[in-house]
Amino acid sequence: MDIVIKLSQFLLSLSLLIILHELGHFIPAKLFKTRVEKFYLFFDVKYSLLKKKIGETEYGIGWLPLGGYVKISGMIDESMDKEQMALPPQPWEFRSKPAWQRLIIMLGGVTVNFILAFIIYIGMAFVYGDTYIANSDLKDGVWITNPVMEKIGIKTGDKIISIDGQKIENFDDDTNMKVIMAKEILIESNGQQKTIKMPTDFVDQLSKHEKGFLIDTRMPFVIGSIQDDSQNTSLKPKDLLVTLNGQEAKYYDQVKAILSANKGKTIQAVVLRDLKQTPITVKVSAKGTLGVVAGGLDIKSLEKLGYYKVSTKEYTFLESIPVGLAKGKDRLIGYGKQLKMIFNPETKAYKQVGGFAAIYNIFPSSWSWEAFWNITAILSIMLGVMNLLPIPALDGGHVMFLLYEIVSGKKPSDKFLENAQMVGFVLLIALLLFANGNDIYKAIMK
Repeated sequence: MDIVIKLSQFLLSLSLLIILHELGHFIPAKLFKTRVEKFYLFFDVKYSLLKKKIGETEYGIGWLPLGGYVKISGMIDESMDKEQMALPPQPWEFRSKPAWQRLIIMLGGVTVNFILAFIIYIGMAFVYGDTYIANSDLKDGVWITNPVMEKIGIKTGDKIISIDGQKIENFDDDTNMKVIMAKEILIESNGQQKTIKMPTDFVDQLSKHEKGFLIDTRMPFVIGSIQDDSQNTSLKPKDLLVTLNGQEAKYYDQVKAILSANKGKTIQAVVLRDLKQTPITVKVSAKGTLGVVAGGLDIKSLEKLGYYKVSTKEYTFLESIPVGLAKGKDRLIGYGKQLKMIFNPETKAYKQVGGFAAIYNIFPSSWSWEAFWNITAILSIMLGVMNLLPIPALDGGHVMFLLYEIVSGKKPSDKFLENAQMVGFVLLIALLLFANGNDIYKAIMK
């Protein structure tokens, strides 16, 4: 069932992005009286799953879910229709239109992608608002869950003051991404502030360890269930550890450290049970465990227990507009920084480039509209930016040649454009193989 839910979200998001991107080309083409021969979701190599011709355009769904396309008459594109291009230009063809009209048609797809992302962020701000924990409320610092962070000098209990000179006001999902992209982080450790210089190959180092949050809020140790072979029958599900061996055990990381120091011993403990502190005796195994499966608490329960103060900011529709625009801008700048890292060999970030499997895996296994729209907005920005790259066969390649034509007044020959299209196609296939090859390699090595 989890696979069905993830796959449904993946295909719905992908289909939505493809259809709207291609509409971005289709609508201005129609406005400029340019004939559109095909409008397809997914590629119809050899055959289509569905197709219907309405007017001069054939609408359909292909069987290969690697994208989609509109086939515009008189345009050198992935169809490589040389026979049509050998005929005299017709007034309804793309090649017969002024350069500025052709430029608008080619920029239509990425324009829709960016507009869509901003609309989604505005809508999410209006519907969901912002939920966060003020960074100043993390009195006991953060929880470091990745050994790479400890290696560079940030440990559990430290406080994150600023990232690249920008003060961290709130702790939320964006914090981890800011850390990944950071050049330097100012922390407070044991009452002293110090600056951590991030290694150039930080992303590559992270890839060698388990995925997940690098930095998280410190959580209590809650008993989820008791293992069958456990010697600690005095423990019950939902118990929350308060002290162990006379030491404070407020957080999960403290519990693990105390248990590790008392392997094979019988020690005293205090648990919070039904909101009452209850003293018990527990046996620590030779491996430093209690024979239990740790559970978790939602953020509201943590707030009730006094661990954190959770803030939720709601916006009117008008207020949500600048909030959504600001979030969209931050995501766009953030993705630009990611691309810069990927194209910098020193970072080795190119090793983390993923294909369709990587995109599929970012969707949750339980349906969440909030998560779905957030991921779709990010993917829309990614699709827009990637399509703007000046690679022949991408929208950015066409735009590059059109700008050359507008500036120089000289139109590249059809033969040159055909050759450029082939080069671009080979580059795209190579990138596709590299990205999806990375997915396969990670799956094998996992």
